[in-house]
Amino acid sequence: MSICITLGLASITATMEDNPTARDFLSLLPLTVTLRDFSPAEKISGGLPRRLSEEDAPASGAGAIGDIAYYAPWANMAFYRGRGPVARGVVKIATITAGIEALNQPGSQDATISRADAGARDGRPPVAGGTAICR
Repeated sequence: MSICITLGLASITATMEDNPTARDFLSLLPLTVTLRDFSPAEKISGGLPRRLSEEDAPASGAGAIGDIAYYAPWANMAFYRGRGPVARGVVKIATITAGIEALNQPGSQDATISRADAGARDGRPPVAGGTAICR
């Protein structure tokens, strides 16, 4: 399952992990959040509408470049453009496959996150050659 993250005119494509936290996140979509710079390595969202499942989640984790993670202590998302520190409550839910450069825009920006297959409902093809299309 792929998701599209739209930041202004830019878009990011990501492939979801197969874990309970990722599946719970998908149930929130479509969703608009505000991303802000947290460190040179990451942008974070404000709190999600509700806490996500932490079933089978590791006690701690570190974001790698291109990871999208749920940060359980704050019930928010982290989008990694650099290597993150090991932290308790970091649960990887997706990997960015295209468009990571959009995270380098400084400051806050609204991000709309949706399932890549949502395009199938409005006549756009959801995939081409196995890769999700985000517009």
